[in-house]
Amino acid sequence: MNIDDIAESFEMLDDWEARYALLLDLGKKLEPLPDEAHTDINKVRGCMSQVWMDHQLSDGALHFRGDSDAHIVRGLIALLFAMVQDRKPQEILALDIPGTFAQLGLENHISMNRRNGFYAMTERIKGMAQAAAEG
Repeated sequence: MNIDDIAESFEMLDDWEARYALLLDLGKKLEPLPDEAHTDINKVRGCMSQVWMDHQLSDGALHFRGDSDAHIVRGLIALLFAMVQDRKPQEILALDIPGTFAQLGLENHISMNRRNGFYAMTERIKGMAQAAAEG
């Protein structure tokens, strides 16, 4: 599911309980991150929950995998990946991820800790994209 599909689904849902349920469902469909990738180097700093992310560069595009010990955070990872998955590093660096996050209305409906965690994950993704762009 890409970010446009998610945004459309969010608009069609009547309340935030249904939107949270969609986030939880997205998290369940997240590509698995193998246990051996749950390492300190893959850990995202700045998240209250445990979050791990890794990536691979293939044919000039970045492919991400991630995991968390919190179900709603897995949904936020899936939401973030819907914006960046299999894109070129320069495309990822040009994205307004916080703007999209705000446009979905999430800023007003998740806790400050979750918001800060989402932004920490965003910075991690942007850092991976920057490193890949620099070669």
